[in-house]
Amino acid sequence: MSGLFITLEGPEGAGKSTNRDYLAERLAERGIEVVLTREPGGTPLAERVRELLLAPSEEPMAADTELLLVFAARAQHLAQVIRPALARGCVVLCDRFTDATYAYQGGGRGLSEARIAVLEQFVQDGLRPGLTLVFDLPVEVGLARAAARGRLDRFEQEGRQFFEAVRQTYLRRARAEPSRYRILDAAQTLERVQRDLDALLMEIVELYRG
Repeated sequence: MSGLFITLEGPEGAGKSTNRDYLAERLAERGIEVVLTREPGGTPLAERVRELLLAPSEEPMAADTELLLVFAARAQHLAQVIRPALARGCVVLCDRFTDATYAYQGGGRGLSEARIAVLEQFVQDGLRPGLTLVFDLPVEVGLARAAARGRLDRFEQEGRQFFEAVRQTYLRRARAEPSRYRILDAAQTLERVQRDLDALLMEIVELYRG
């Protein structure tokens, strides 16, 4: 049995990790084996690349360097975690994937989507999520939540214009492919967001078993 690849996307402060864990619990209750992971990261080597990407540095990181590091970490992640888990028939719940690259490096940094698409095909060889949950909220709300967590990472230190471009890229991609994306209002209380996830649960189970 092949598994199901689900990605959770959204800007800073959207609650992706918390809701990923909640969804994993609901699926496990139905006897489904779930693998939780994240990007950038997911393996020891990819987590080291994550540190390079997130740590503030006196040396500015070129946008192309950032893009290549993201895909280098993704190649390792796919080889060591995602593809093996899908081959075992698991549901893989991943906090961010390639939609984040289009949103952050494409929308935020202004890199060509065509260039990103070339790397996507090279690294992923056609593998895409079966379902993508976009946790959407206003930029000001997300940045306030991120600031409340403590010290900001290199991306969280970007300005409002950067994050507005990130948000709009996510929404544009979701509107362009409604069969894969589901948009959730992450500005709601956590209880309400998780109620919305509960409403999606049967659809996810059917996708997995279908």
